[in-house]
Parts: sequence; structure tokens; C-alpha cells
Amino acid sequence: MHRLSSLPGAESNEVFTVVEQPPAPILFLTSAATDISTLSACLRQPELGQWKEQLRALPLDCLRHPAQIDHYLATTGRAARVLVVRLLGGRGHWSYGLEQCRRWQSTAPQRTLIVLAGTADQNDELHPIGSVSPTLSQQLALLLREGGMPNMTKVLKAIHPFITSCTEPEALKDAPDLQPERMADPAPFDWRDESGAKVGVLLYRAHARAADTDWCDQLLTALRSRGLAPRALWVSSLRDPVVQEGVQRAFQAQDVQLVVSTTAFASVQFQEAGLGTPLWDGLDLPVLQLLCSGRSKQAWDATTQGLDPIDLSLQVVLPELDGRITTRIGAFREVQDAESSLSTAVKSLVPDAAGLNWLADHARCWVDLRQTDAAEKRVALVLANYPVRNGRLANGVGLDTPASTINILNWLSEAGVALGSESCPDASQALMAQLLSGRSNDPESSHLQPLAYLPLNHYLRWWRQLTPEARALIERRWGSPEQAVDLEEKGFAVHGLLLGHVAVLIQPSRGYDPDQISDLHSPDLPPPHRYLAQYLWLQEVHGTQLMVHVGKHGSAEWLPGKSVGLSEACGPGLALAPIPHIYPFIVNDPGEGSQAKRRGHAVILDHLTPPLGRAGLHGSLLSLEALLDEYVEARQVAAERCDLLEQQIKQLLQRLDWPSLPNASNEAPNDASSSPDQDNESWARCLDQVETYLCELKEAQIRTGLHRLGSQPEPLMQRELLLAIARSPSGGCQGITQAMAKVIGLECDPWSDEDGARLSAHDCRTLEQLGCDQPRRVSAAVSWLDDQALRLLEQITDEPSESLCPLLQQWLQDNKEPALLRLRDELVPRLLACASSEKTAFLAALAGRRIASGPSGAPTRGRPDVLPTGRNFYSVDLRGLPTEAAWDLGRRSAEQLLDLYRLEEGEDLRHLALSVWGTATMRNGGEDIAQMFALLGVRPLWDGPTRRMVDLEVIPLSLLARPRVDVTLRMSGLFRDAFPQLVGWVNRAVQLVSSLDETDGENPLAAITREQGPQSRIFGSAPGAYGAGLQALIDSGQWDNQDELGEAFLAWSSWSYDSDVRAQANREGLEAALRHVQVVLHNQDNREHDLLDSDDYYQFHGGMTAAVRRSGGTSVQPWFADHSRQERLRIHSLSREIDKVVRSRLLNPRWIQGMQQHGYKGAFEMGASLDYLFAYDASTNAVPDWCYGAICDQWLLEAGTQDFLTRSNPWVLRDMAERLLEAANRGLWSQPSPDQLDQIRGLVLQAEETVEKGGLSC
Repeated sequence: MHRLSSLPGAESNEVFTVVEQPPAPILFLTSAATDISTLSACLRQPELGQWKEQLRALPLDCLRHPAQIDHYLATTGRAARVLVVRLLGGRGHWSYGLEQCRRWQSTAPQRTLIVLAGTADQNDELHPIGSVSPTLSQQLALLLREGGMPNMTKVLKAIHPFITSCTEPEALKDAPDLQPERMADPAPFDWRDESGAKVGVLLYRAHARAADTDWCDQLLTALRSRGLAPRALWVSSLRDPVVQEGVQRAFQAQDVQLVVSTTAFASVQFQEAGLGTPLWDGLDLPVLQLLCSGRSKQAWDATTQGLDPIDLSLQVVLPELDGRITTRIGAFREVQDAESSLSTAVKSLVPDAAGLNWLADHARCWVDLRQTDAAEKRVALVLANYPVRNGRLANGVGLDTPASTINILNWLSEAGVALGSESCPDASQALMAQLLSGRSNDPESSHLQPLAYLPLNHYLRWWRQLTPEARALIERRWGSPEQAVDLEEKGFAVHGLLLGHVAVLIQPSRGYDPDQISDLHSPDLPPPHRYLAQYLWLQEVHGTQLMVHVGKHGSAEWLPGKSVGLSEACGPGLALAPIPHIYPFIVNDPGEGSQAKRRGHAVILDHLTPPLGRAGLHGSLLSLEALLDEYVEARQVAAERCDLLEQQIKQLLQRLDWPSLPNASNEAPNDASSSPDQDNESWARCLDQVETYLCELKEAQIRTGLHRLGSQPEPLMQRELLLAIARSPSGGCQGITQAMAKVIGLECDPWSDEDGARLSAHDCRTLEQLGCDQPRRVSAAVSWLDDQALRLLEQITDEPSESLCPLLQQWLQDNKEPALLRLRDELVPRLLACASSEKTAFLAALAGRRIASGPSGAPTRGRPDVLPTGRNFYSVDLRGLPTEAAWDLGRRSAEQLLDLYRLEEGEDLRHLALSVWGTATMRNGGEDIAQMFALLGVRPLWDGPTRRMVDLEVIPLSLLARPRVDVTLRMSGLFRDAFPQLVGWVNRAVQLVSSLDETDGENPLAAITREQGPQSRIFGSAPGAYGAGLQALIDSGQWDNQDELGEAFLAWSSWSYDSDVRAQANREGLEAALRHVQVVLHNQDNREHDLLDSDDYYQFHGGMTAAVRRSGGTSVQPWFADHSRQERLRIHSLSREIDKVVRSRLLNPRWIQGMQQHGYKGAFEMGASLDYLFAYDASTNAVPDWCYGAICDQWLLEAGTQDFLTRSNPWVLRDMAERLLEAANRGLWSQPSPDQLDQIRGLVLQAEETVEKGGLSC
């Protein structure tokens, strides 16, 4: 849809808007709205009357789409002689526009292009793009940065001569008249002699020079009304070191307690982030980021985005590099008048009372926290609980949440916070016993006493202050508070413990009612009254001054509402009061952590991953390895026992339910129809694949425990984690085992070669000489090198026990290898600092101080810079995705996927469905999107200097050499919120490919488009909602068959999104897209977890597979791609991946014993993994049947493990037993023995009896 805009700069709700503006000799395009208001004011001066028909102005925001830019330059720009572009930010903010402006200038010699940087640090990047001298560009840019009418007048006079000549006038060479009228920088604004805690406020000087200060006055008024004394400063840019020094001196002299910033960008460049932020490090104060929307309030009301992509990038993503705390929108940009001379809308910022008041309340709370004596401080620790069962309390991905809570309680006590006299638990098991002795969210505890009640009249006082919109949203589902189903006689129950001034609360149930099937299919279900009441109790009864959600993640930040820049009716805003909010969060999950930051005003306190190590082999897998070694040895000497060993291997493989591998022959040798040579060849091929898979299982990376906040892992676990990080190449430096392999002269690469690949004869001899037993495959080299690396780490950390081989010992002593220096001087100190850094950061927040910012990502995927933890992590510059590295991996993965499909199916892949997550995209730079581009047959184009993607081009079929693949994308809600520009690029890719004139066989997407019209290929959950819809169904058991799970996924996923992230309910379009899908793919970009560690995998991957079948796709295959090592990609069936995870982790004594070290939470992790396995099977039928029996025997029926579960978490023991019975009843576990079922039923009764007697053993 196209619309001709009668008022350029005004907003439009149309899908696509082109600008029609009358021509003029000079066009002024700018990122700064204050430039336009200043220009408008200048033109009202009599002495500048001659300019009124010579100048047009336009916000760059009106020219975001390439088609808009092309149209504007071809129409309005056709007769122009001078084009001035002022850009806030680097070239990548408007790369296509700058390229087209250069082309516009080059096509006519009389044209002049002037490109001006908004900040001084961008001068060298932007000014050479123009056609005038760098000196003139720098002077004009400086005038505009100084702002104000006198300086704007000088700019106009300087560019006027270019109307008649493109040659720079001699009068401008020395530019004596271009010296700006300066304003102090920083400059105080409205400082008063007043009482109260002083709060620093940073405002852009441009607003003062443009007389757009009403909202600034209102901000200071709101702060003063809370008893605070604002110390506001006008600044040009926080990128300027001189300005930073001035701000720091002024605020330190005034002893400010907090900073409120309204400035965009960060104080450091993205490439410098993580190395420290001098201004904020020096002040050591929390910094609240007030948002100013570039849209009108009416436009904001109409969308769930909250901020447009430019505002999101400049006011949220980049300020997060400084560790600023995202708050609310304090002003909206509204049209004041239509400046007829400029032919554009003139806008100014209009204050928003609700946003400013929220910000002022939040500032007051931070100051109160800082000024309150420790003994008087009141803290709330909130523990997530989903599913709402007693066995699954205290969620925290990778975290021993109960033990971490105990650590926090100890730190609070050390700091002087009052924890009561005798009731405080001293260990995690005691904490859980106390929590579960009272009422919880689990319905079976409803007879127990809750911690407290919030009376109805108290709740109603708050309720009546809500906006009508907020009340209506909740009442539509839950009725009025007086009618609430969870209202009791005394009010709304509050669940948890009170330990002196510290409340340990169980986060309330999200509210899905299994008796209301509509709830289970409702992606935008509002929080129920008791949910809101419990958070209200924290604020108004307990008087919480610091709220801590312990561990990834709770549900508050995922409540329906805007993605950022929340309204008073958004779920997170209703639940979370404006009090300081700290969130311990695993460092490798930037996406979901960003959600808490942007929707829950959280300060992240990132923590270390769980300890990681090699899975190794166990039980019958060890026996299989020994038999294979013996068989190979026997074959070499033609021993008579070969036949016997063959039979033993076959029998063991049968007992192990060994999976059928690609190209493996399961036929027994000596079949009557085959020759002896064929039999031997088949058996050799089978053995080769068995040994290859055994190597893969052995070298798999698994979690060997959980992290405890502020605690170092045990020494061995610490060394194994160090090794897992050091193995990965990073920053142009080899991984440690790669370097060691080079030292001893190996030809193989232990990092990138497949574990099952055969070693060269040279490597076999070398390893044998070094004492490696029977080396045949790369796995043997990896095992030997890992063992030596652990010994090396013992020496580096001063814990030597076993000596290194002589070659490596000498290498260590020489101490010159970059990989070794990196390990010793960087990785070891960083990891050893994590525990103390996590504790120090928490205590800093408790004192009302700042938690320093730092990067996020997976440490074992080449990101050691995310250590030490204990920082407020930031994510990724969304303007730069997909990166060139992501394209390289995505392209190679697509090629490998297509080759595998062709090999297995004998034909080309034509239709694929892919799920993509925001967190993974932040970690890997957009690999999934790059993979989709490669499958479609398009490739990104990057801007030369910045290397940011600026366009897409179609790869010709002659180069592609295969058909294009029709790809349907199901994005997560977080991806939708965090990457609006990628949503646009995906839509553009789909449009490019669907419009190509190619045959049906060459381009299935174009074929469907010709037959059915334009197609949507990017889908997600409803605007403002999150999730895929399966979790509540699986947890409640309210489903009968796989089609119902597919139906839930369809119900939660059937919104198509256009290039501007506008949603349209499109169930028919989603079903049509899925109906033809042959492969449902999910990619995993690191092995710090696996697909049975999280419910997200089965919800998105399994849910989409079920939805394809529900939509009529009968031959769909779920596939899995392992991208954890960029140099070694693996793609295979989902069933193969599940088989691998079950064998390498779930049945591994290493992991089971590791979980047993964590008591209640360890048992919790076991129960969760079984739930996810079951859910994957329910949605895909991809779980091998033997898995249930093996888990039953080795978890529930093995005496030691059963005893652990009974003592540590009998609720989980009962849940697991019931889950296995459900699997049998539903036919998912098709061959349980009668004895197994009888024993499981007995365990249910046994566990219930334990629960009735009190539950936990402390």
C-alpha cells in the first residue's frame, strides 16, 4: 500500500509512505528534530525572509525504506542544488541513503552534497562522503552541535553560495564567520538552593538551544515533588571526554546520589564496551535512562512496539553499554505546526506525566535504598515457580537457586541487614523445607497457612488508581477483584517466608487454569488478581526497598504488553513497582536478560555458567568401547576369537538399543542373499559408524553440576570449565589443545576435526609413543590432550598432582606460546575472579551503587571476554546483523543441510520451517537469519567502512546451482521485540524471491505466489505476547493427541509480521505455509546446555512439527543443527540428538552424581529433563522408546538415586513416576514391563506418604 504524504514528517498508520515535498534549491535532511524546529524559528526572522522558498527540511526518519529514499531523490531532489544530511550515529544508521545521496551528487556536476556528523567522533567516518572540504564540514557540524538560531543562521549563510556554484567559495576557506556562539558544556540548568538528596540530570543542550524545554522543566518538577534536589546539566554529547570530565566534576562536587540521563547513545563506542566506562565507573552511581519517543502518544498507544527501531537502538540498546537502567517514556514528539516554508511538520517534545512520575518514584526509591542504614533495609528475594508444583520451586537456569539464595542471605547478614533471630535457614535444604512447610502455589498445599494476606480493601485502593484500560484488561478474564477466584476471606494470599527484614517469596502462578481450555490457548492472558496483589504486598506492606528475582527467569517480565517503553496498562508495569530491581542471570543468555532490563527495569547481575566437562563413557558404553578395541586388535592378528567378539558386539548393541545411523546396515552378516565379501564390507561399515558415534558420545560436553552464586566451582570442576573455555579459538588465537597438538607434532586438529575421524598413521605413532592406548580416531587424541591440559591447568593454578609429558612441560616452561599466555594471563584470572565479583556486585546494589556493565555470550564459544561475571550485561548492536561471520556459518550450514537431505531423500529440499530466538541471535550475530537467506538464495550486502548489512541481492540460479528453498520462519516474541530490522530484512528477502521469474521447480515460493498471491513467511505470537503455547498444556495434561498440541502452537503463532513489525492475524496463511514443509529445523549455537535443559526447545521445535502435521504435512521430519563449533557443523535428525543427550547426560553417572550434590534443585533438574523429553515425544514422536525404560531403571528404580530423590525432593520423585505412567498410558512408552509399571505405581504411593510426613530431609 502506498500513500502520498501531504505533510512530510507527520505520522501515518499506512503500510508504506512515500514523501511528496515541493522542490527547493536546498534540502536539509536530519536525524535531530531540534534542527527542524530551530530552522523554523530562523525562517520567522525578517532578515531571513529570502530563504522561505529556497529550503526544505525533512526528518531522516521519514526516509527509512530504500524505496522512500529513491522516490524522494528522484522527485524532490531532482531540482535541488544542495543536499545537507546531518546524521546522529555512524554511517551504518543510514548506509543506503548515504550511498544514494552520493549517486545523486555524482550524476550532476552542479550539485553539492554536505554530510555532517552529529557527534565529533563520527567526523572522519561521515564528512568525506560529502563533496565539500573536510574543514568546511567540520565547521558546519560544530555549528549544528552547538545549536541555536545564531549558529543555524551561520550554517545557512555558509551553504547559500552553493546554490549557484558547486565550487567552495574562497570566502569559506578560512571561515572567519563560522566560529560558533558557544554555550558552556556542560552547563547547569535550574539549580536551586533546596534541601533533599541531590540527583544528577543530563539533558541534551540542543533542546535548550531549540527552546524545547517544557518537558525538561516538568522532569525537574517531578523530581522535586519527591523531595529530591535535581542538578541538571545541558550537554552536547557524552562521547566527548572533556564533557565527561566536566559532568563527573560537577556531580561529585554536588555529591549527587543518582543520575537520570535523557541522552541517547553510550559514553563509549561499541567496540570499546566492556573495557570500562570512565564517566560511570568514576561516579559509581545508578543511571536511570529516561526515554523520549520519536512518535506521538497516539501512535505509541496504537502499537505494542513501544519504541520504533531507531529509538530502540539509540535510547535502549546503546545506553545499555553504559549499564543504564531502562525506565519509561517521559515525553512524546508531537506536531506543533506545519512550517509552510520548510514544507514539513515541526515537532517538539511534550511531557508525559505518567512516565515522568514513574521515573521520579524510581529515583526516589534508589536514593532511599542508598541512604537507609543496612539494619533498616528491607529486601525481597523472589523465587520463580513453574510448573506450579512443589517439586519445581526456585527455577534458575544453570543455577542452584536455593544455595544461591542462602549465599545472598549470608551476604545480607554480613552487611548488617536484619534477618530475624532464630528462623533463618543455614542451608539450601533447610530453606526449601521452611518454604514448603507453608502454603505454596501447588494446590495440594492449599490447606496450609500462607505467609500473609493482602486485604481486599487494601488491594482495592490500589486497583481504583489504575487506568480504565488496565482494569478492563484484567476484568475481561478475571472479573472484578471482589469476584476473583483466588480471593479468600482474609484477602489475597502471599506465599513465602519472612526472615526479619527479608521476604523470600514464591512468585505467584501465572494464572493458566487447566479447567479453562481457553486460557491454555491464550497468548495474551493478563495476570490474575493474586499475582498483582503479592507484588503490591511487597511494596506497600513489606516496604521492599530492593527486589531480587533469583535466577533466570521469572514470569513478570513476560506478561503481555509493550516490548519496551511500557504503558500503565502493560503487565510488567502493573506487577513491578518502581523499586530497585536486581536480577541474577546466567551470562550466556543476553536475550531473556535484556527482556528483564527493558520490561522490568532490572539491573542484571550476571553469573557464571554451570561447570562443564566431557561426558566420557559409562556402563555398557565402556564395555562396548573395550569390545571394539579388542576386536580391532584381534583382526590385526587374525585371531580366532573374532567371530565370538562379533557376536558379543552385536548382542551388546542390541541391548543398548543402538540407533540406526545414516548409511548403517542393520542386516546381519552372512545373510543368504549376500556374498562373504559383501557381508564383511557391511559389518565393517557398521562398526565404523558405531565407533564414530561412540567417540561423539564420549567427547560430548555436559553440565557436571550447577552454579552457586558467588561461589567458585570445586577445583576439578573449575579446571574442566577452564578447559572448556580455553579449547575454543578466540581473538585470532588458537585454542589450548590446538596449540598443544602442534607442539607434539600432531596432524589432526582436536577442535575442528570430527571426533570419529580416523587418525593418520603419523598421529597414531606419535600418540602411542606418548603413552596413549590404542589411538585410532581423533577422539583418542582429544582425550589425551584434554588430560594433559588439565594437568597443565593444575600447574598454572598451583595445584600440581600429575606431571605433563616432557614436550609439554618444556613448552610450559618456555612460556612463549600465545595460547598458553592467554590461558595463564587472561582466562585463569578472569574465571577465578567470578565468585568474588558476583558477591561484590550484589553488595554494591544493596548499597545503592552501580553494577558495572559488561558483555554477554557463551564463554565456551570464543567469548572469554564475558568473564568475570558479576556485571550488568548488555547484548548486541542490532544495527550490524547479520554479521559477515554469521553469513559464513549460515551459508555453510545451509549447504550441509541441503546435501544431507539430498543424500537421505534422493531429491532436493523445497520447503523448510525454522524457529529463531532472540537470545541466540544476540549471541551469534544472526546465524539463523543468514541460514534462511542462504536457503532462499539471497545474500547480504555490507557497507564498506562499517561492515553493517545495508541490502540484499538475489543469487542467480546459475551460481546457486540448485533450487531455492521456501522457508517459513517462526520467531520468538523476544526476537520480534529486539530485532525489528531483521523482521524487515526477512520480509524483503521473501519479496525478492517470490517475485522472480523462475520455474516452479527452481523456485517453489514464486510458484505458490503466482498461484495464490503474496505470501507471508514470518510468523510469531500475538502483539505484546510471548511463547509457543505448549507448556501449560503439557503441564496440565489437558490434551488428548498430537493434533491438539499442534493446534495450540497454531493458536499462539498465527500472526504474520510485515517489514514494519505490524502484525496481522493470519491463521490461514500459517497453515498454508506449513502444509508443504518437509523439514522443521532448529539450530543450537552452544553446548553449555542441551535441548532437554529447557522447555523452549520442545515448545518451538516440537510445537512446529506438530503444527505441520496438524496442517496436513504428513511427511515432515524434525531436524537439529549443532552450530556450537563454527568450524565443525553437525546436522542430523532430532531423534539422533535426543538419543545422544540421553546417553551422554541423562544416563551418565557423572551428571546424576553432579545433580546429587545440589539436593532439592538437583532433583528438580532431573524432573525437568524428563518432562522435556516427554513433551518432545508428545509433539514429535522422536524419542526412542528405550529412553523411558532406561530412565526408569537408572533413576527411579536404582536404589541410590531413588534414595536421593526421596530425601531431597519427594515431589519430583512422584512427578517423575507419574510422568512415566502417563507416557505408558498415552502409548509414548510402548514397551514397559509389568514389573516396571508396578514399581512405578508403588513409588507414587511411597512419595505421597513422604510428602504427607513433611517432605524434605534436611
